[in-house]
Amino acid sequence: MNKLLAIGLSLSMVVLFSACKPKQSAYKSVYEAAKERELEEEKAAEPVTKNAYPAYTPTEDATSTRVEKVKPVSDADASGLKKYSVVIASLSVKPNADILKSKIEKDGYNVILAQNESGLYRVIIASYDNKSQAVAMRNEVREEYSSKGDVSYLKRVYNIPFDDLWILERQY
Repeated sequence: MNKLLAIGLSLSMVVLFSACKPKQSAYKSVYEAAKERELEEEKAAEPVTKNAYPAYTPTEDATSTRVEKVKPVSDADASGLKKYSVVIASLSVKPNADILKSKIEKDGYNVILAQNESGLYRVIIASYDNKSQAVAMRNEVREEYSSKGDVSYLKRVYNIPFDDLWILERQY
């Protein structure tokens, strides 16, 4: 009798578990419906991007500039800061900007430090009233450093995180 009870209990367990087995297709249809809703929500939502740096703005020629309100860090820098500037680096810590300024000045440049509204220090290698002069200087500096290897020479020598020189258009 114990054998019959054990066999009956085993058969009832097998029947019970096999009857409750969920079908994979039911899960699949629910998953696909949820995925569709998710895709529709992504399409409906407007992408919001926040840049630490203002967007490049095309101006009268093909060279783009970045328009910012900047103020000179010192009175000595104030007289040299014009409308168009060639920026060699942007740093968030003033002592680092001062160190870079002194290193670049050893290469013979009159470096200007300016600070934007976000608090970043712009290390400016040259500043002009005319955009074409600023573009020419940027190209000249780029050529000078690329003749020493490439623009990443600046990264290796001065150990600062920047990729390229760019033109800053000062907004008053």
